Amino acid sequence: MSKSTHILVIRLSAMGDVAMVVPILRILAQTYPEVKIAVLSRPFFKPLFTGIPNLEFLEADVYGKHKRLGLIKLAKEAKALGVDAVADLHNVIRSKIISEFLKLKGLKVASIDKGRAEKKALVTANGNSIAQLKTTHQRYADVFEKLGFPLDLSKYPTPPPLRLIPKLNALMGVEPKKLIGIAPFAAHDSKMYPLDLMKEVIANLDASEKYRIFLFGGGKKEIAQLKKLENPFSNVTTVAGKLTFEEELALISNLDLMLSMDSGNGHLAAIYGIPVITLWGVTHPFAGFTPFNQPESHQLVADRKKYPLIPTSIYGNKFPKGYDEAIKTISPEAVVLKIRAVLS
Repeated sequence: MSKSTHILVIRLSAMGDVAMVVPILRILAQTYPEVKIAVLSRPFFKPLFTGIPNLEFLEADVYGKHKRLGLIKLAKEAKALGVDAVADLHNVIRSKIISEFLKLKGLKVASIDKGRAEKKALVTANGNSIAQLKTTHQRYADVFEKLGFPLDLSKYPTPPPLRLIPKLNALMGVEPKKLIGIAPFAAHDSKMYPLDLMKEVIANLDASEKYRIFLFGGGKKEIAQLKKLENPFSNVTTVAGKLTFEEELALISNLDLMLSMDSGNGHLAAIYGIPVITLWGVTHPFAGFTPFNQPESHQLVADRKKYPLIPTSIYGNKFPKGYDEAIKTISPEAVVLKIRAVLS
């Protein structure tokens, strides 16, 4: 391929999966500064890619003008940008339609290998020993290698914290306290630390007067639950529903630590090199969804001796009766000890 390659990168959803693309594109832009990048994703995710050199963003309105046959229109929009290669990091029907159309126009196409066979073996291990699978980040990088652009994931140019507007400075306060983000929700209850146990974690941290804690989430139900969680504590603030996505990213980029489930907020923090502690219920870090550059010691997993069938599924949507309780085997004391150790 010529040095002037202009790559269309497709990843439409979900937030965590799109966030995991960001470190790969930062490495690509640094390693191959002559390459142009066009990211095709949902408009909401556009702020994630701010500051990456030679990158333009193509908005996919998959429920509106780009629905069904509108995907061909979207492919034509991409072609009009001058792209000459496609990195399909999603490999679903929508991305395949776009990729195949562009392939017919003579563009080179490479798609992600999601490793379905290995993942199936992982979730059907039935209590036998399990091993780390290739990470999603490496699977993304492999796609660019197929296009002729090998990437070294150890060469990540961590972006600086984003600028804080007065509104965010006011939230953070003037006292010199460590800033902790907590994102207690996940797509499935089986991946979520029970709120009564999370309250114990927060109570312990709050009592020390050493930390300022921000609670992240979204949607009316979650916001109501977070406000209830916040109420008893003087050092805790719910930011859900109060900030734009850009403002949330700016706050996250200035944290000292993020405590997250196996969900999107951990991946957002990892983009900025923030230490992320992840709590795992019926899913497991060996499936390859650990936040970028986070060590194994930051992954607190449910007790596999008591719940030997973990991981019961890749996404946490399937599990045997009683396994939704598995995450409770991570004690609040263990979570607090890990937070204190990382912040010290």
